[in-house]
Amino acid sequence: MPVFKRYAVPPPEVEKISLKSMKSYAAGWPAVYHSLEHAVGQMSLGNCVKTLFSINQMGGFDCPGCAWPDPDDHRSKIGEYCENGVKAIAEEATEARVTPAFFSKYSLSEMSEWTDYKIGKSGRITHPMYLPPGSDHYCEISWNEAYSIIGKHLKSLSSPDEATFYTSGRTSNEAAFLYQLFVRMYGTNNLPDCSNMCHESSGVALNYTTGIGKGSVTLEDFYITDLIVIVGQNPGTNHPRMLSALQKAKKNGAKIISINPLPEAGLTAFKNPQHVADLLGSATSLCDLFLQVKVNSDVALFKAILIQLLKKEQNNPRSIVDQDFITASTDGYEEFKKDLEAYNYLEQLDLCGITHNQVMEAVELIAARPKMIACWAMGLTQHKNAVDNIQELVNLLLIRGAIGKPGAGTCPVRGHSNVQGDRTMGIYEKPSQGFLDSLAKVFHFTPPQVHGFDTIESIEAMHSGKVKVFIGMGGNFLSATPDTEFTAEALQNCNLTVQISTKLNRSHIIAGKEALILPALGRTEIDIQEAGPQFVSVENSMGIVSSSRGRIEPASQYCMSEPAIVAHLANEVIGTEKGIDWLNLIKDYDKIRELIEASIPGFQDYNKRVRNDGGFYLPNGAREGQYKTTTGKARFTINKNSTIKVKDDEFILMTIRTHDQFNTTIYGMDDRYRGILNARRVVLINGQDIQKLGMQEGDWVDIVQKDDQKTRVASYFKLVAYSIPQGSLGAYFPETNVLVPINSFADKSQTPTSKSIVVKLKPTSFQIQAKK
Repeated sequence: MPVFKRYAVPPPEVEKISLKSMKSYAAGWPAVYHSLEHAVGQMSLGNCVKTLFSINQMGGFDCPGCAWPDPDDHRSKIGEYCENGVKAIAEEATEARVTPAFFSKYSLSEMSEWTDYKIGKSGRITHPMYLPPGSDHYCEISWNEAYSIIGKHLKSLSSPDEATFYTSGRTSNEAAFLYQLFVRMYGTNNLPDCSNMCHESSGVALNYTTGIGKGSVTLEDFYITDLIVIVGQNPGTNHPRMLSALQKAKKNGAKIISINPLPEAGLTAFKNPQHVADLLGSATSLCDLFLQVKVNSDVALFKAILIQLLKKEQNNPRSIVDQDFITASTDGYEEFKKDLEAYNYLEQLDLCGITHNQVMEAVELIAARPKMIACWAMGLTQHKNAVDNIQELVNLLLIRGAIGKPGAGTCPVRGHSNVQGDRTMGIYEKPSQGFLDSLAKVFHFTPPQVHGFDTIESIEAMHSGKVKVFIGMGGNFLSATPDTEFTAEALQNCNLTVQISTKLNRSHIIAGKEALILPALGRTEIDIQEAGPQFVSVENSMGIVSSSRGRIEPASQYCMSEPAIVAHLANEVIGTEKGIDWLNLIKDYDKIRELIEASIPGFQDYNKRVRNDGGFYLPNGAREGQYKTTTGKARFTINKNSTIKVKDDEFILMTIRTHDQFNTTIYGMDDRYRGILNARRVVLINGQDIQKLGMQEGDWVDIVQKDDQKTRVASYFKLVAYSIPQGSLGAYFPETNVLVPINSFADKSQTPTSKSIVVKLKPTSFQIQAKK
């Protein structure tokens, strides 16, 4: 059987890296060109028309990419999508096919040497496939045989807790609800999901401080706000449609502060491809102040800003701090204030790398603008002190009274189109007692009460043999998770791994002793069940639930919808003994939505409201000024700076995306906005740090992470001098996920610390040989 190989990459001399200057703006004509290039390069002309004029339209399908919301009212008929949305559609609607003949031709051992890019470009999976014990090739299998194998394994376990059921953010509400219901009726809460690896820290921090693990703003709030603070986020690549909202906010008078270790084109300026004036004229300048912090020094920066804001308040009482809001709607203010007074202002500046003048620029912008929105992504969530990062940012909003009123609030920007909806549907290893009680009342069974395994715990349990069956609903588990070699060993230690997928990925290649690949319909594809064509529903970053209806023919007649796959699986394992006719539910998805309505608050008249243009908003206490915390108020918190210590020859590495990828899906080999072309194995490093190492730009290095347990190495990376603070590094994932220790995760949330890895850089063996 193949194993995960950290060296399974092209020889470094094959990567003919081209370096150009960073782009001065995002989108514009280049975005139009590259969108069309990907669309016509992978889809037929007919499918291009059907998909691009339906994506994110009312009555169309929801983009399988990011979770940025659609406008409530007007939507562009030219195209309510972005460049990376088109790339996501092209990847899903590609004409390339992975057939049984493909698996007969290529062994797992051979494919294990391929890059993630090459694996992904192989195409859509057309048939259920089975990997027998000891085989190096998948073979075709019928759906009934596949379900029988899964049922045999699950029924033979000594405890339901010996299986774990993973979910990616692409899954619809209907599939997610059935999935968690099946798993809990089977008898376990082992429901890890991709939230564990990205925004779990946001959920933990927000639940504690505002009483809801979601953001509090709507898209309309961006148009009336005074100030937008964007922290640890690159919207130009990861959420490009957000740029339109930022442009509108700027034209309405808002100011924007960006806080990030890297300058990004998408926060510098924007040319809206929808506007002829933008395409022909100059770009809209977005960022009014850029604070280039050191990696994982955000708490120190927030404390520096808070210290100066409270100093201004002391000099001019009630000018900064919203005392009425704090008295009526918060608790913990005096404790927070007392703790802040113990911090030395100059030490905070030294920790974050920001000057006094820059801090005061931020303070003046914040002091003059009471309506403030704070946005963030994984730049805040994937650190040891990630929850503290977010809670300190919430402190900043709270002193200004900037939550629960128009134009102000929290905005964690989710990275996948229904990752928030999955959690609403109950995909969570730590369900609330209220949710479990609701399931018990509606379905007349006793759900498991013990918390299940999250993603990290599932990997450890598979590795130790406690979990013997892994089932993944979408995603590329191996490439997405930390400590890739450890995770690969964990998966191969399972008796059975099952991947419900649209496209080939590395998780199919590094599999269990037995393995199944079950081909699913994509978001773009027509879903016909017994009652006729069906639609599913999704929830975006701002809590809007809307319908999604595919437009093109399925990639294969053997592809099944995710709700249908779950229903057949539940029917095989549980049958009707729990009082549910699983197969009857998928004849018409309205029946599934009726069960959701009966089980989950906020879904009254679900089938009626989801058919409305634009869908409907779920209740949001923080948005309405009602804080469902243990105290009934929004909570100030006491937070600490990062405790990571680095030696003189060490760096803090953050993993990042290129402009040509979404999560682990690699669309191409260019990072166009950063000016890095035809390469993925690069390290962004301050030029002075290159000199300090006694190296030169272009040298090949190994990135080495070492702790008490083992040494982890990511090999063959080229040094690229870049605008990044000294002591900080940036490199792309999934190539560098191998460096994230399985036991290094955020306090309270257990999110992997993918944005703060202590590493050293060593000359590669390739370079040493070349010099000889």
